[in-house]
Amino acid sequence: MVFTLEFLWLFAAALAISSIGFKNYVWFISLGYGFSIAGEGLLMMLLFGEELSFGTVLCSLLFIAYGLRLGGYLAIRERKSSSYKKNMTGEIKDGKTIPFGVKVAIWVTCALLYVTQVSAVFYRLQNGDDDGVWVFIGAVVMLLGLVLESAADIQKNNAKKQNPRRFVDTGLYRIVRCPNYLGEMIFWTGVLLAGIGSVSGWQWLVVAVGYIGIIFVMFSGARRLELRQDKNYGSDPEYQKYVTTVPILLPLIPLYSVKKHKWLIA
Repeated sequence: MVFTLEFLWLFAAALAISSIGFKNYVWFISLGYGFSIAGEGLLMMLLFGEELSFGTVLCSLLFIAYGLRLGGYLAIRERKSSSYKKNMTGEIKDGKTIPFGVKVAIWVTCALLYVTQVSAVFYRLQNGDDDGVWVFIGAVVMLLGLVLESAADIQKNNAKKQNPRRFVDTGLYRIVRCPNYLGEMIFWTGVLLAGIGSVSGWQWLVVAVGYIGIIFVMFSGARRLELRQDKNYGSDPEYQKYVTTVPILLPLIPLYSVKKHKWLIA
């Protein structure tokens, strides 16, 4: 089956956690996102109990670690980073002028996306399949993505402490300009891989919606970042050299800009 009672429980949990966005509009897709993924990882362990295997426990724990790290990082940034708030002023809507009905639609859409993102592991549990090699391959890829994303955030924070007015082009930022987004995409690719050998039929449609959705969000985020950095550093010759020699998101692939792709607006 595609949708079951357990699936609806995950959706309800994502709705409850991401409702924090009604206090601050952007939290639908930031704090609400991170903590929803952590909550879904925990809830899957509670819902399936004895049906859990070592591989699905590992994936669920990685969901929890991923969500708590991301949610915690964003919460600290919201609380302490005055430079971040200054840079984002005018770029992200405060939500005050957005009709309540539109907010509800965004809230429900985000919650659905968060459930579909974890659905490959969920369906492995629902289908009652034993661990196979793909679930462990997926878990390793998830861990790699989590480590990469975490390292990128740490490196950026350290670089900004040393020189807050300069763009970051050290460490992982020598490989791609958005290594944190790359780490995110690797993490969710691992989730997709974990479902191979178990997910079947229409279940793949749900999994595909979640995977394609988060990849779109990452490219959209890279576009917003590129536009913001062009505004802040566009007159710097070193920055111009950097953006024409270092790929924006995918290593070894000569994609240096996505700012002209307006369809990436999200």
